[in-house]
Amino acid sequence: MLAIVTVCVIGSCEADTKGVSGTVNIAGSSALLPLAQSAAKTFMDKNPDSVINTNGGGSGQGLQQVSDGTIDIGDSDLLADEKLDKKSASKLVDHQVAITAIAPIINKDAGVKILTTEQLIKVFTGKVTNWKQVGGNDRQIVLVSRPSSSGTRATFEQYALKKHASQSNQSLETDDSGTLIQMIQSVSGSIGYVALSYLTGDPQVGIVSINGVKPSLKNVYNGKYTVWSYEHMYTKGQPKGAAKAFLQQMLSEEYGKKIEAMGYGIASKLTAAAKATHTK
Repeated sequence: MLAIVTVCVIGSCEADTKGVSGTVNIAGSSALLPLAQSAAKTFMDKNPDSVINTNGGGSGQGLQQVSDGTIDIGDSDLLADEKLDKKSASKLVDHQVAITAIAPIINKDAGVKILTTEQLIKVFTGKVTNWKQVGGNDRQIVLVSRPSSSGTRATFEQYALKKHASQSNQSLETDDSGTLIQMIQSVSGSIGYVALSYLTGDPQVGIVSINGVKPSLKNVYNGKYTVWSYEHMYTKGQPKGAAKAFLQQMLSEEYGKKIEAMGYGIASKLTAAAKATHTK
């Protein structure tokens, strides 16, 4: 049994959430964290008697914590039943708030701007160990890894690596996307992957196109770039109080206008071709 899906989608929820009090604890997906943090600030500015705590930790952790009842909202790049048993997943309500594209990023000294899917698989499975083997500079390839609980990792392995498991480098493993970018900046020959929402400024890393297709919302919408996932905020049962009001804000038409500016996509803009790439 799949998790219950909320009938509230972007544009259908009331945005009048002023005068709300209470505390909401949110954790999970690092890809969704910047949006959650921005939404929390907006909400608390409108509602000074409310406190919205936002943390990362990975999709698996967020789903487990909301299932256990230790947080109010679990952020995830994955469907609940991909990380939880069916009984636990069936008790969660899915609030689909955005879509996130995942981009490969490298230290600029690698000298690579484009990789084919085959090359990307060879890099992340350790079959290629020097950038000169794929047209780059003579630098050893260093993988900056995500933990097994990461929804970003699951998305990248499924759609960029065509379900090949990537090698794990536990000495350089993090699900903090900000930390991961810093590692890529400082470690010669390194490669990893982050959500586009972390690349809206000038992160000082190289962004890799796959098969000549640039990671961008435009290419996600038209179906050319397939490394993306829906972003979910899960609650255990229907949300109440401040958590309900916060999610109403997230799914309001007013707040939806801010999503793309932060590097996230809106599901209603996906073409049929794009949707077809993510049909189970």
